[in-house]
Order: sequence, then structure tokens, then C-alpha cells
Amino acid sequence: MSSLQIKKNYRCVPSLQQFYSGGPFAVSSDGSFIACANGDAIKILDSSNASIKASIEVDTDAGLTALALDPNDRFLFSAGHSRLIRVWDLSTFKCIRSWKGHDGPVMSMACHASGGLLATAGADRKVLVWDVDGGFCTHYFKGHKDVVTSIMFHPDTNKTLLFSGSADATVRVWDLLAKKCIATLERHFSALTSMAVSEDGWTLLTAGRDKVVNLWDLHDYVCKMTVPTYEVLEGLCVVKSGTELASFLGSCNLQSGKRRDRSSPIFFVTVGERGLVRIWDSECGVSLYEQKSSDVAVSSDTDDSPRGFTAAVILPLDQGLLCVTVDHHFLFYSLLGHPEEKFKLILNKRLVGYNEEILDMRFLGEEEKFLAVATNLEQVQVYDMESMSCSYVLAGHTEIVLCLDTCVSSSGRPLLATGSKDNSVRLWNSDSRNCIGVGTGHMGGVGAVAFSKKWKNFFVSGSSDRTIKVWSLDGISDDADQPINLKAKAVVAAHDKDINSLAIAPNDSLVCSGSQDRTACVWRLPDLVSVVVLKGHKRGIWSVEFSPVDQCVITASGDKTIKMWAIADGSCLKTFEGHTSSVLRASFLTRGSQFVSCGADGLVKLWTVKTNECTATYDQHEDKVWALAIGKKTEMFATGGGDAVVNLWYDSTASDKEEAFRKEEEGVLRGQELENAVLDADYIKAIQIAFELHRPNKLFELFAELCRNKEGSSQIEKALHVLGKEEIHQLFQYVREWNTKPKLCHVAQYVLFGVFNILPPTEILEIKGIGELLEGLIPYSQRHLSRIDRLVRSTFLLDYTLNGMSVIEPDTNATEMKDADQEQELTSETLKEKASSKKRKSNKSKDSSRKKVKGAAYTSVVPTSLEA
Repeated sequence: MSSLQIKKNYRCVPSLQQFYSGGPFAVSSDGSFIACANGDAIKILDSSNASIKASIEVDTDAGLTALALDPNDRFLFSAGHSRLIRVWDLSTFKCIRSWKGHDGPVMSMACHASGGLLATAGADRKVLVWDVDGGFCTHYFKGHKDVVTSIMFHPDTNKTLLFSGSADATVRVWDLLAKKCIATLERHFSALTSMAVSEDGWTLLTAGRDKVVNLWDLHDYVCKMTVPTYEVLEGLCVVKSGTELASFLGSCNLQSGKRRDRSSPIFFVTVGERGLVRIWDSECGVSLYEQKSSDVAVSSDTDDSPRGFTAAVILPLDQGLLCVTVDHHFLFYSLLGHPEEKFKLILNKRLVGYNEEILDMRFLGEEEKFLAVATNLEQVQVYDMESMSCSYVLAGHTEIVLCLDTCVSSSGRPLLATGSKDNSVRLWNSDSRNCIGVGTGHMGGVGAVAFSKKWKNFFVSGSSDRTIKVWSLDGISDDADQPINLKAKAVVAAHDKDINSLAIAPNDSLVCSGSQDRTACVWRLPDLVSVVVLKGHKRGIWSVEFSPVDQCVITASGDKTIKMWAIADGSCLKTFEGHTSSVLRASFLTRGSQFVSCGADGLVKLWTVKTNECTATYDQHEDKVWALAIGKKTEMFATGGGDAVVNLWYDSTASDKEEAFRKEEEGVLRGQELENAVLDADYIKAIQIAFELHRPNKLFELFAELCRNKEGSSQIEKALHVLGKEEIHQLFQYVREWNTKPKLCHVAQYVLFGVFNILPPTEILEIKGIGELLEGLIPYSQRHLSRIDRLVRSTFLLDYTLNGMSVIEPDTNATEMKDADQEQELTSETLKEKASSKKRKSNKSKDSSRKKVKGAAYTSVVPTSLEA
């Protein structure tokens, strides 16, 4: 057996993030990305793999109500409750223009096919048209009596028509050249939700909440047909000729024999509250195709859960149909030939925009290529690990799914067990995506399930009714069409409060349960006989798990601790402290020598059992981390919680070690380059390498050497010229540190002098955080200036003393700089001295010997200039 490789670090990859919280969205002209409203932000979503390409932050009070893209996908237009219309450049994701025009929120907007005009419809009953480049209003239309809900330009640029639909059940046609309403279409009895124009440009289709589609002739603006759909419609789109869908529909229409010869039919798609896609023929007003079933379809009239579609868009380049659901899912349908139905819409991709809260998840399948996730829904979502798109949904529970567990059966098929608030458990076959078993009998919501680890022939459930049930899988057929009733082999009243977690031993001999009553109990299977009770936690227990190698159990509790217990006598072996809030999950890694935990503080921690130490702490969640799934093969793990984000964690111990070795090797080579540059007196290169290696001591030595060099100022200037803003910021940090020490301050001031001489103040102020650095430089610089000033002034005493002793000779340069008048005065004084020289001669001879001695003592004194 290979030696254990202790894991020291994990790398986080955010894989599932919320990107759509309902409301407006816009699809690009080639279908490659979707702009979605997510609260107060706009997410640019890659439609191929659900990755977020960019996030545009809008004002916190914006409340996005409308989005639109220009035909070339260069600009994005947004509006919200703040009434501010913004234009975003998608190359830089910056707002390049904004303006206000409506007296209320903008409810809809549309861009002209030329890209030069933008039409907006508001809650103030107005319709405005704007010049995109100038940001000014070109048309101002009034006439609707209620909120204008939808707006659309005529797709033909030669026809200057604008259509607006309102909650007053009317459609108005506006002529942009005449700047007036040329027709009011009154045939609906409820609010308008969607509009479309036929491919030939002469038929307008309108849908509303009155459950009908009206077709209007744009020659004389009369209604030529009303198609009853018997459901509230939210989306309507016309199928264009030349597409794969149009060819299928044309063949169906010919075989049905109902086609009329007088004109070509118009095929259109409708979606609404029923959650089914239907395709219609305008000639005979019948449905050519209707989905038989859908996981967003309303099951019954009494079903109060959110269901149905809110919008539909036919994607370009035969990419299929995009439908948006009430619960914020993007469903991508493609065509598939079907022998019985001629063709069929197949759901090939699902992007989940918002999950609210993730409660539990597990890896699914032998190769662990899928991730089953339980959210605040009655469905289980199964994600493909490669694309992180939702592959399929398991629907059957009538209440929120609280827990789940997975296993691979003895026949090799992946199974999944779920527990719900509807007091039932369900068994699913992941391959056929069918429910193959239902277990009823609990009197409360099922909060924990666990599969058999060895034989895979039973699973256990725990409920808020404080009981544990063992469900047998005998007689279960993997390919059953209808679920059978599961039988409980054993039942026990286990705890005094709700059961939060269950775990089965690796040999299937024991099961452990954790409860809100602050205890964990170990039971013998299959008859559920009590073995030992684990007492010691001060709060409820949220998670339990058996060690894969030792006879012990770990429990995670609301008292912020994790404890390890001996099964033999129920004694507490170890206690792990470090979380700042309740610990919600804990699972073993590295063959039981390590474990990972997560809690209500949003932290994920990696622990080593032997040393009782926390190896690493990660803060990648913004809310409670409820769910933790461990991969059995790769030992990667996934976490999810209240922030609706799923993070995947990969072991990066080996890669980090290689990276550290590579950096160390590179640092040695660069260090040698630095030493070579110093030996070659190439100070510019040496300074650059010192910055790259983050060696402030070496940098100080280089600057000190340049200070002593006569040509140092020029070399410093050249070295500072090539530094970027980040390096200048780093230099200011070093200088601030040097400036605090008297022995190093002269070099710091010398460097500062060079920086301020080279860089203008405007560029210095642009450096991030420069204000704080300058505030740290100023006090010490003032202290150094005061100290130097005192030293200079104290040297004046020496000058005064030497002058008084007649040691320092007068400055000859000053006497030579006399003007003509002073020279004349000096000449006259000299003549007077010559006249009286004879009188002084006798006195001079008396003291000649003394003067000679004095001169001999001080003739070698040279005047010294003192510099500050």
C-alpha cells in the first residue's frame, strides 16, 4: 500500500454561481452569450457552459426592469426603477452614456435594426424614441391608458413603424416619420405580453393574458384571425423559413392536408403558464406540435408551486429554442426526428440561474462525472461536472428536498435516495431518470438518508419525528416504469429531537445518528439495537461520519466544535476547535488521517487528525455552508450553502510544491543575475531585478552606492524612469521604512528627491494609496530637517570663535567684488595709511618677534566650507 500523502492545500474553482434572478434578459445576435439581470447587477453569461464572462455592477437602487442589445452586440442598454437609461460598451463593460426621460420605471426597450435608435416603454404610459449616439429624444408618444408592457420596432428598416403593447389591452402602431399614432388595435381583453412580426413583414402577432393570439393585417390594420390557446401566454415568437424547424413544420403541414393555397402559412411558438411548448399554424389555427410532458409543466390545477415559462426566443443559426422558466432556468431545446411524431423537441441543456439555498449534494456515478444537488425546491438537479450545466431534473416530491445520498448498485447502476419535507423517501435510477421506489411512514420531514456502504441492498432514513427507518431494496427493479412501495425492515425511536444526520459504517454493521438533542447514538444493524450513546456536545449535532479505517466517529455540532469518539466505550478521543460558528458538516479525507469541515461562519477548514491542527482555512462563501460532498476517487470535494454558490475544491499540494520549487529555482537564477549586474556596475538592471525579487535591503545598498557616486543622480533618474506605478508604490513603501531610521534617512531623502524631480505631481497622485504613504513620510522628514537645521546652526559658533581668534582669513572674493566708488574710497584710505606709516613703524618693530611666532603657529590653517 502506498504511503499516505498528507494534503496541505486545496484550490477553489467557483463552478456554479447565480446569474439570473428573474426579470429582463437579452440574447446576442449569434446566441453566444446572454445578458441577464441578477439583482442589482448584469451578468454576461456564456450560453455554452454557463460561465460568467463579466459582471456589470449597477446602482444598488436600480432594480433592473429592461435590457436590450444593439444588432452588432457592441452596446448593452439597461434601465430600472431609478429611471436612468444607461449605455454599456461590451468591449470594456463601462457605462459610456446615461440619461433620464421617463417619469416612472422603464418596462421594456428595443433597439432598431440599424442600431441608431432606442425605443423605451414606461410605467408612465409614455413611449419614447432616443438617438443612441446623442442621447436625446427624437419621438415622444402618448396615448396609452395604462402601463406600456412591451415595445418593438418593425424588423424591416424600410418600414418606419413602432409597435407598443399595454396593460390597457391595446396595441398602438406609431409612424416614426409622421410622428403620430396611425392605428390602435383593440381585440384583446387583458394585458399584452408579447409581439412578433411575420417574415414577410405584413402580419403582426400579439399575445396576452387573455389566452388568445391575434393576427393583424398591417395593410389595413384589421384582425384577420384569432387563435385560442387556452392558457395565459407569456412568450410568442415566429418561426422563420429556411430553418430546420420550419422544414419539419412544412412537411407536417403538407402531410396533414390542411394547407390552404392562397398564402404561405405562418408558424409561431407560444409558451405560458402551463409549462409546455406549443407550435401553431396560422392558416388553420391549430397546434401542430405540443410537448407531452415537461418538468416545469403544471401537474394539476391545485398545484400552487411556481411553474411555467416566462419567455421564449428562437436562437439563430439553427441552435434551437430557448425558454425561460418561472424558477429562473434557461432551457435549450433542439429538434430531433421522431418516427411517431415526425419530430420532437429535446431538452439538451439547462442553465440554472438561481438556486436560493443549497441544502445537500453528492457526487453521482462510478466515475463521479455528475453532481446531485438539493436546493430549496421539490426537485433534485443533476449537474454535469464538465460543463456545470444541469443535465436533468428528478421531479416527484411535493415538498422541498432536504437530503440525499448516492451509491452504485451491485448491478453497476447509479442510485440516488432523497428525503423531503413531504415525509417520504424516494429511490431513483440515475440512468433512466425514473423514480423506482417510494417509502412512506415517517410523520415528519425526512432530514437524513444514508446508503449501505458494502452490500448496497438497503438505506436508512431519519426524520423530525425522531425515528430511524431501515428500507430494504430487495425486489427493486432498476428499469421499473412505476415506483414500488418500499418496505421498512426496522424502526426505532432514536432521539428526543429532530435527527439531522446519519452515517453507516464501512462494513454495514453499524449506523450512527446525530440529533438536535445534543447526542449521537450508534445502532447495530439490521435490527437497530443501541450500542452506545455519545454525550458531550453542548449544542445540537449536525453531522456524523464513521472513520474509514478506525473504530471511531466524528461529530460536528452547533457548539463550534468537532469531536472524535471511540465506538467501544463512547469516550471522546479528541476535540477540534477553530470555527467561529456552528459546524454543519465534517467528512474524512486521506484514508481517515484528515477531514474537512464547513460551518455557518462560511469557512471551510482542512484538519489533520494526528496533530489536532487545522492545516488550512478557506473563506470562499458568503453565507452558511450547508452541503459538503467528497469524491471517493480523486478526493476532490464540493461545498455549497446559503449563497447559492457551488465551489469545487481540487488538491493542489503537489502543484503548489512544484510551483514553490520553480519559484525558488527562478529566484536563485535571478539572484545570480543581480550579483552579476552589481559587479558590472549596471545599477539600472540591478535595481529592476531587486524590485522583481522584493529585496529591499539590496535595493538600499544599490541606492546608497549611487549616493556616493558622482554620476549617481543620472543613473537613479534612468532607473526610476523605467519603473511602473506598482513599483513606484513599492519604492515609496521602502522609502517610508528607511526614513524612520536616522542611519538610513539620508539615502531615503536622496531617493525621494530623485522621484519628485522625475515624476510630476499629477502622476504621483494617481498612484493607488499614495496619500497614506506620504502621510507616513512627512513627520519623519520634518524631524530630519529640524535635526540638520540644528546641526548647521551649531556650526556657526565655531565660525564665530575662529573669526574672533583671527584664525580664518577674510574672504578675498568679497573685496574684489567692489564697484568703482568703493575702489576710490579704498585708494584714498590707502594714501592716508602711507602718510602715517612712519608713525607706526617703531611700534611694529617692537612686537615683530611676537607676530612671527603667532604666524608660524597658524599659517597652515585653511578655511573650510561647511555644507549642510
